[in-house]
Amino acid sequence: MDLSNLSPPKGSVKTRKRVGRGPGSGHGKTSCRGHKGQKSRSGGSIRPGFEGGQMPLARRLPKRGFTNIFKKQYALIQVRDLMTFEKGSVIDPGVLLESGLVSKLLDGVKLLGNGDIDRPLTVKVHKCSRAAQAKIVAAGGTVEVI
Repeated sequence: MDLSNLSPPKGSVKTRKRVGRGPGSGHGKTSCRGHKGQKSRSGGSIRPGFEGGQMPLARRLPKRGFTNIFKKQYALIQVRDLMTFEKGSVIDPGVLLESGLVSKLLDGVKLLGNGDIDRPLTVKVHKCSRAAQAKIVAAGGTVEVI
């Protein structure tokens, strides 16, 4: 057996439907579109969700809640992530971007308190949880909210 005598299993490969190629093909003349009407015309198609003039489902269902367009979204980091930095280093959003701990700054960086830390660090972030601040201060570091 080699590549020259390989073939797909019987019935697994279908030939493409070639429409508009004469009456002998069985798909000639109207090209499987039928006679007249919107769906037979070029460019004639109804938009998704259209229900023939009936009130669409999306408009029949009640609407609830709202989306706050002023909501801030923070890039989150954990205290345990700061263990990759050396003792006494200054950590700010730029350093976090370079190190890859944060892929996008969004509306700022927020430090959360998961994990432990055993080295003093100076951390400059936009927001910080109380638990994270307590852990960094206990390790001899400082937290500065920008």
